[in-house]
Parts: sequence; C-alpha cells; structure tokens
Amino acid sequence: MALSMYEVTVPVFVRGLKVLAALLTKAEQHVEQRGSVPDAMISARLADDMLPLSAQVQRASDTSKMSVERLSGVPAPKFDDNETSFDQLRQRIDNTIAYLESVPAGHFDGSEQRTITLNFGGFPDFTGASYLLTFALPNFYFHVATAHDILRNQGVPVGKRDYLGMFV
Repeated sequence: MALSMYEVTVPVFVRGLKVLAALLTKAEQHVEQRGSVPDAMISARLADDMLPLSAQVQRASDTSKMSVERLSGVPAPKFDDNETSFDQLRQRIDNTIAYLESVPAGHFDGSEQRTITLNFGGFPDFTGASYLLTFALPNFYFHVATAHDILRNQGVPVGKRDYLGMFV
C-alpha cells in the first residue's frame, strides 16, 4: 500500500509538535527547579544570528500549518508571533495541532502533483510531493531540532530519546 500525502503530513507534523510541547515542559521544569528566569530560556539562541527558542516553536508551527494549507487548500489560522511564556508556546502548539487534525484527509487527494509556489526566498515552483519532501519536512525538523539543541545548550536534560518522542 502506498503512503498518502495526508499520512506523510498531518500525523508527522502532529507527532513532531507533541515532541516539541514535551520538550517545552521539560524546559519549564528545569527553569523552575533551578529558580531561573523563564524569559532567559525562551529567548535563548544557539548563535547570535539564529532565532531564539520562542521563534523556533513559532516557525515549526507555521511550517506545519502552512504546508498543510498549501497541500490541502484548507486555510490555516494566522497566529501573532507574540508568545512570551511556556504556556503560550504550548497553546500555540495545541492550536496548530487542532487545525492540522481538522483538515480532512480527502483534501490532500492529488496534492502530490499540485504546483506549490512560495512567495519568498526565490525558490522554484515545486510539485506537492517535492515541496513536502525537500522543503516542508526538512524545514519543520530543522526548527524542532534547533529548539531541542537550544534546550540542551541551556542545560535542560534532554537527549535523543526526548527528540524522537514516544513510539506507538
């Protein structure tokens, strides 16, 4: 049986976002146990020219919902990038998951051949399949991995098993 475009988008993004939410919970616990300032963790970055933790979460959210919108044609909600707390970041993840899970699988039918044009970055037009496999998924995982790496860099006890998440 061949995988459908739905199967390699919504469940994959939902799983990654749940991993990201769990990482944020571990980060919050770490901050509380050490009596640290949450803002310092939320604004932490790996390098001066990289986005902070909050923006990594926002970009993972945006990448997943905009990818689903482009492939399914179902408009994604717009979120302001104004989250400043762990609760707000997890709420954004929850809202993103709610949108993703609301999109019917049938809306992805034929999307592997749909032309996807990005309005930024000077990228060529993609087919839906090439967009998903060479841009959307790598971009999503870049932001999830970078969030994980920021937390590791800040001393949060997370490792590969935390990044991989729970297996069902």
